[in-house]
Amino acid sequence: MPSTRKPVIGVISCTRTVEGEDAYIVKTRYVDALAKHADAVPLICPAITTRDDADAMLARLDAILLTGSNSNIEPHHYGAASGRAPYDPGRDTMSALLIKAAVAAGKPVFGICRGLQEINVALGGTLVDQRDGAEPPELPHHAPDDASLEQMFGHSHPIDVVADTPLAAITDEPTLTINSVHFQTIGALGAGLVVNARAKDGVVEAVSSVEGPTKILAVQWHPEWQPETRFHDLAFWQALGEITRDATAR
Repeated sequence: MPSTRKPVIGVISCTRTVEGEDAYIVKTRYVDALAKHADAVPLICPAITTRDDADAMLARLDAILLTGSNSNIEPHHYGAASGRAPYDPGRDTMSALLIKAAVAAGKPVFGICRGLQEINVALGGTLVDQRDGAEPPELPHHAPDDASLEQMFGHSHPIDVVADTPLAAITDEPTLTINSVHFQTIGALGAGLVVNARAKDGVVEAVSSVEGPTKILAVQWHPEWQPETRFHDLAFWQALGEITRDATAR
């Protein structure tokens, strides 16, 4: 049966300049959602870049969460010739190390937006950018550049949930309306991942792991943004806690 102990979930940090100095930071909405809705203890993982440090962090964690970010993964990580700044090379390296360490240890891995993309790339998948096409995308997945923060995270569209997947079990709905704040999308799917949802234009909106010791669940949207207003986002956070507690009971 699942453990009643609060699980400890590591949250990847980004590197930003604060008061003229480099800083490791995480938006509070990710940390708060884990604590409030997953009933978990969040611990911020700095983007230091050695495998020994990643392994040592992972040994003390029950699961990891890869958050969204305004940075993109550097294109050489997924075999592309070019990409779009801003980049965060320290986070690129540390997130890949943590993902691989968690998979090797059989510990849950969760992702949101950039986090979904990091999981896909770490498992050998690729990314594409909606802005690289000759024509505007059929379904824009990002609000206009001049949108306010509220408008940006309010930009939404429907998705189709794939039956008999973890997301379907969590939400119990064939169609969801999700917010959308991204340009990059999954190209080739990473090894061991299955699609859980797609947008009407075919863009992958959620993935999970195939059967095995490591539970992976990642979404392309932002369930941490005002989750109390959407039942499926609350369900996502509750599932993260349940999956992690179940894993710690094994």
